[in-house]
Amino acid sequence: MKVRMGEITGAEARALYARKPVVLLPLGSHEDQGPHAPMGDYLLAELMAERIARAATGAGTETVVAPVLPFGKADFFGAMPGGIALSHRAFALVLTEMIEALLRHGLARILILNGHGGNAPVIHDVTQHFLLAGRGTFPCFYLWKVAGALLPEVIGPERARRSAGHGADPLTSIALHLAPERMRMDQVPATPTPPATMLGLPFSAWGALSFEGAEINVPAEYDLPSPDGIGPGDPRLCSAETGQALVERLVAIGAGFVRHYAAQPRGT
Repeated sequence: MKVRMGEITGAEARALYARKPVVLLPLGSHEDQGPHAPMGDYLLAELMAERIARAATGAGTETVVAPVLPFGKADFFGAMPGGIALSHRAFALVLTEMIEALLRHGLARILILNGHGGNAPVIHDVTQHFLLAGRGTFPCFYLWKVAGALLPEVIGPERARRSAGHGADPLTSIALHLAPERMRMDQVPATPTPPATMLGLPFSAWGALSFEGAEINVPAEYDLPSPDGIGPGDPRLCSAETGQALVERLVAIGAGFVRHYAAQPRGT
């Protein structure tokens, strides 16, 4: 069963797309995910999209996966050598034209599977434009945000609190399950590099300083508060078993939403 649009032949496409399948549009990023993980988290978004498409199709709702957009909207990660990101304007234009290309041929059931937080505001802007123009409702399923919300249920609240963060859960556990051969857990530092300060103040988050308990936003990239590319979570607490449980839940929720979405009247 072919679900990747890039693997479908021209003859197969003419027959398949006439049946108006749901199209999953996976988005990710190419950025620092920690010293132990591949920079291309778009690879995981694509793998998740394929699993959701197969599950939805197997349950009776024909679903395909568009080619993944590997470059996310630039936010905190420009300091990382080898990273590639798009400006807000460029990302919005590419996403708009991908949707336009699908709509041209009546493929109007489009579900975005997002794999990067920086993409979220642009996705909202683009999809709202189509909605207000009366051209369709294109929802977004933010994979890692949903997985993060599931994490306390899967491993318990206390362990989730200690393992959750950039470069750790949920993404590291999911990668250990889906693509263990790409991971280098031996490169997780035993002692994290201490964060830098800015304006003589400590960071409370990426792009935010703490001053007398108040949050002060600053135009800083991630390399100052997280020199190793790891947020507050400990990647050593991540596991393939946790990843498997999260993937199974994400696939079930994603495929269930695909079926629900496909059953709604057009234009809603």
